[in-house]
Amino acid sequence: MVPTEAAENMVMVSTENMVTVSTPAETEAAESLSTGPTEAAENMVTVPTPAENIATIPNMVAEDVAETECINNSTTIDEEDQQIAPDRMSKTPSLEVPDNETPLHEDIPEVISPTPSTSNILNSSASYHLPFRQNRGKPPARYSPDIAGKKSKYLVSNYVSTQRLLMFFKAFAYKLSSCHIPYGIHEALADPKWSQAIQEEMTALEKNRTWDIVTLPQGKKTVGYKWVFSTKYKADGSIERHKARLVAKGYTQTYGIDYQETFSLVAKLNTVRVLLSLAANLDWPLHQFDVKNTFLHGDLEEEVYMDIPPGYTSTKLGIDCRLQRALYGLKQSPRAWFGRFSMAMRKYSFQQSNSDHTFFLKKQQGKVIVLIIYVDDMIITGDDEEEIKRLQEQLFTEFEMKNLGGLKYFLGIEVARSKWGIFLSQRKYVLDLLTEVGMLDCKLADAPTIQNQKLGLYPNQEPADKDRYQRLVGKLIYLSHTRPDISYAVSLVSQFMHCPSKDHMDAIGRILQYLKSAP
Repeated sequence: MVPTEAAENMVMVSTENMVTVSTPAETEAAESLSTGPTEAAENMVTVPTPAENIATIPNMVAEDVAETECINNSTTIDEEDQQIAPDRMSKTPSLEVPDNETPLHEDIPEVISPTPSTSNILNSSASYHLPFRQNRGKPPARYSPDIAGKKSKYLVSNYVSTQRLLMFFKAFAYKLSSCHIPYGIHEALADPKWSQAIQEEMTALEKNRTWDIVTLPQGKKTVGYKWVFSTKYKADGSIERHKARLVAKGYTQTYGIDYQETFSLVAKLNTVRVLLSLAANLDWPLHQFDVKNTFLHGDLEEEVYMDIPPGYTSTKLGIDCRLQRALYGLKQSPRAWFGRFSMAMRKYSFQQSNSDHTFFLKKQQGKVIVLIIYVDDMIITGDDEEEIKRLQEQLFTEFEMKNLGGLKYFLGIEVARSKWGIFLSQRKYVLDLLTEVGMLDCKLADAPTIQNQKLGLYPNQEPADKDRYQRLVGKLIYLSHTRPDISYAVSLVSQFMHCPSKDHMDAIGRILQYLKSAP
């Protein structure tokens, strides 16, 4: 038998080196251990003394660790190593101590293991700092339409269908969705058709003598301006013209200085729905008209100055414009325009409704003519065709107007009429809203709200963007006029417009996911 200390040393060395690949010499020693008691005793005669074992163990461990790192860092393994490796693993000595051997002595020094070396490697990597990421802290743009080559699981084309529409209305719907409206003046100037629309607007402003170039008096302030773009359609759905509108920033005006009384008069959507119901049940025709440069027909009494718009050239010396006409965006412009229009309608023997001042009615010889106006868009209907034609001629002489034909697109509402009635849809409005918030490829929802959802104001809630929340709720409120299925969900989220949280914003996201399933 081999001395107890030598046997213990051999067992401990093989334990520490179990995870490494053994050398040929170690493999022969391992084979000698597995040959049995008699052969092991013969082979163990050449084993060094215990003192030599203890002295050489650290060097052996260091060599094994270095060998292990070399193997782990190598990218390829020779074919010979691949063949030898299984043989070596199969000949690994057993780590169990036989029952007939003497237990380990407590006074024997502990063998150094490769654990300190491993910990040193880990500690050295702790000082490594990750490189700075440019998008750190920014949420991923999962629904961004600008991602090239992105494949969506929920294509919006799978949920937009026009199969139930006639070919005439299909063409109108496709043309309506294919038109892109620029978001700023620089994008519009890059497109020839929008650039021409801007030039036409500037020509109309000069023709109506909208302003005079003067020097800004001391103590006076100017109001800013911006461009608003829209598209006008014909009755067949084709594009009539691209419209550019120069709008003054009325929110910079000061009460008592550059404006006095204001009255933003618009038609009530309930009145419009009642009028369409009468036309559907009584089979009345629907005619749509548009007033060109509506607010320029109103006279401006206050002294208002505006910055010179880009591209305007004049021979007069001055740095600012003094407005002579009621420009779009001014707080008093709707009041000035509607005062002029209501005066003309009373001259044509029309009566103004007390419940809705934009609703004008005329009765004669048992026949009725109805007109309703929303800023510059008006609808005329009734059962007296001759009087309707006469009214059109009178309005065309009074104002500069355009006949858009039958009612097809009014205030963002698509109108399709058949012998079964009138169908109202805001499909384009929904798709534009989903595009704006970046949820055109979002996952669908089968209901606008979660069952038994409880929204409220709680302490320590995560706040949300208040302006964005209010803007989205306002658009959903307008959409609920033709979508009563979202009325309850919109009424819930509209209760927290003063202090919205992330949960409230998630509720709006749920409504938008539902709208995508049925735009």
